[in-house]
Amino acid sequence: MSEYKIVIPARYGSSRLPGKPLIDLAGKPMVQHVYERALATGVKEVVIATDDQRIYDAAIEFGADVVMTRVDHENGTERIAEVAKLRCWDDDVVIVNLQGDEPLIPKQLIELTANGLLNNPEAGMSSLCAPVTLAHDAFDPNVVKAVLDNRGFAMYFSRASIPWDRDLYKMGLNEVTQKSAVYRHIGMYGYRVSFLRQYENMEVTPLERAESLEQLRALCYGVKIHMSVIDEPPGHGVDTPEDAVRVESLLKDLN
Repeated sequence: MSEYKIVIPARYGSSRLPGKPLIDLAGKPMVQHVYERALATGVKEVVIATDDQRIYDAAIEFGADVVMTRVDHENGTERIAEVAKLRCWDDDVVIVNLQGDEPLIPKQLIELTANGLLNNPEAGMSSLCAPVTLAHDAFDPNVVKAVLDNRGFAMYFSRASIPWDRDLYKMGLNEVTQKSAVYRHIGMYGYRVSFLRQYENMEVTPLERAESLEQLRALCYGVKIHMSVIDEPPGHGVDTPEDAVRVESLLKDLN
């Protein structure tokens, strides 16, 4: 197994589900399930990064390596950049950002995200995407689309339907996903520490602001993002109380 590190950003505040990382799922806080998913990869260093004492204490209780970070970070990327600085990790270290609300994430996707960087030294970031199979999703602004080059690097991300086949769209929506490659971006990221050091000095760009997509900041500054294509999106994350009920049922079935 190639070496990389996993950082799990776990923030207590959530507009839709406050205290989300500590929600009890099948007898364990959700962040513990995510931590155990990370350990299943065999990676030697897995770190939970939080800004809340309650999450910190819970992580210590179940034996996790946890770092207390600042409360003013705007996103998980900034939080992970702070962890890399606190741990004095070298520029060439690869980190996978494992979201604290993904207790069902397959370990293969974690490894695939890491390998996007380990196998492509020119990349500063890595991520995942899956084919869009429903025409409705191709036009849904909540489904982020990605366009890739011939080597699997991201060219652009958008909430709009891209690529736009001028002639194909005249034939009707149902033809779009059958004859034109449309990819849904899966919001799982890998970073090289050298990129995270640059990111701290990158200002928000007009494209990022317009699309409300933070990965566009990296592209605007010339950072290469390697994209691995998977067959379909991963299992359920937890954003609402209904999600929590559904995920808990799935976890019980797995156990």
